[in-house]
Amino acid sequence: MSKFGFGFHGPDDSDDDRDKDNHDNQFGFFFGGPLGGNAGGKGGAGNMGAGNLGDILNQFGSMLSGFGTDMNSPDGKGPVNYAMAKRTARQRIAATKKDTRPRHSDSQAVADSVRLAELWLDEATILPAGASGSVAFGPAQWLDETFDTWKRVVTPLADKLGDAALGGVPEEMRSQLGPLAGMMKQINAMNFGVQLGNTLGEMASDVVLSTQWGVPLAQGETAAIATEHLDAMAKKLGCEPREALIYLAAREAAHLRLFKHVPWLVERLILDVEEFAAGLSLDYSAMEEATSDFTPESLNDPAKMQEMMERMQGQDFSPQVVSSNAHARERLETSLSLIEGWVDYVTGVALDSRIPAAAMINAAWSEFRNNGSPAMEALTKALGISFTAPKANEAVELWRKLDDAVGVTKRDSVWDHPDFLPVASDLDNPAAFISNVAFDEDEMEGFNPISEIEKLERELNEKRDENGQSDTDGQSDEK
Repeated sequence: MSKFGFGFHGPDDSDDDRDKDNHDNQFGFFFGGPLGGNAGGKGGAGNMGAGNLGDILNQFGSMLSGFGTDMNSPDGKGPVNYAMAKRTARQRIAATKKDTRPRHSDSQAVADSVRLAELWLDEATILPAGASGSVAFGPAQWLDETFDTWKRVVTPLADKLGDAALGGVPEEMRSQLGPLAGMMKQINAMNFGVQLGNTLGEMASDVVLSTQWGVPLAQGETAAIATEHLDAMAKKLGCEPREALIYLAAREAAHLRLFKHVPWLVERLILDVEEFAAGLSLDYSAMEEATSDFTPESLNDPAKMQEMMERMQGQDFSPQVVSSNAHARERLETSLSLIEGWVDYVTGVALDSRIPAAAMINAAWSEFRNNGSPAMEALTKALGISFTAPKANEAVELWRKLDDAVGVTKRDSVWDHPDFLPVASDLDNPAAFISNVAFDEDEMEGFNPISEIEKLERELNEKRDENGQSDTDGQSDEK
């Protein structure tokens, strides 16, 4: 049996070989905290409140079955128990009963669609093709291949939030904790792990693209599409499955062009996440405000206790994640908006004359993206950060106007350096940015920056000499 990397099986592979190899398929695309409490959703491993008592006990027993192994695993150390996270995610994926292995024909359909999309994208951007291969993937494969990068993203956030949680314990109590502090960290790590696992399991069951959120965390250059979800996505986009597949292939290929030929982009976004994490803290003000009137004497006053309970009913008193480095989140959201806006625009240009419904499909995808997902909302609530592109539509207009003003070459040259990119304010008012990029190059003809610098230095030296001579003359006169 031959493999062409990233789990792509050759035409000689039999169905028996694929079945035998079901849990050993590895294709190399990667992505890159405690996540929302209801991330388990209905019917998943994280939904402990559904079903009869027997089901609940079975779920609970399943969670505890590998508890000792998870605690002693190298992945069980640190701010997140990643061993528990991965096992929880696998259980959740299994509970959805959606984890079927893509057939060879699925990967072949993806490959054909990517090749076609690449030809069309060549006319829409100066950035060369970035995909070195293609593959159809399933939920378990997505989990395996994204897990290491999720660890890199989540660890600094969870580490800081774990410290912040202990910081919420009164000082006089913290001094008395002793060894219990270590136990509390382990419990926090387990909680992080379970919640992360539930969230990744939910994401794995819904994701359709390796670059779905525009997060450039793919290691390797493989265009990956979840064909199992193609029919459901086609309904959301209002088109036929074949059209949906070509559209998704074009988006995936456009992302990979950007990620491959803008080498600083991936690391910059990861650094934005890490900078955001450095300023994380937990805001307990909601709970503090709600209990500000509480006194020990209130326990003996039923009327006052009843009043307080009624006031607190239905309110969310969970600590809110805040960061003193909120500018890092804004920069991340701006960058993701620019990425998604560029992909939206370039994909639209490439497909506009080939697929009659291209504009409608693009608009439907934009709506789908803006509506978010429960798992991403859970991640945002828990970590205060989100891989969303809140101003992607504004970015589309910026790239469109820039294209009209300066053409494709200068438009895509904006990606040459991070300092060339638009900032958040440019998305709301792009005119000044476009004017700057559209500066008439004829006005620069004959301009020699080195000569200008030397000229400026001479002028500064002459002025300095003149000032020095004047001071000397003044001192002589006084004497």
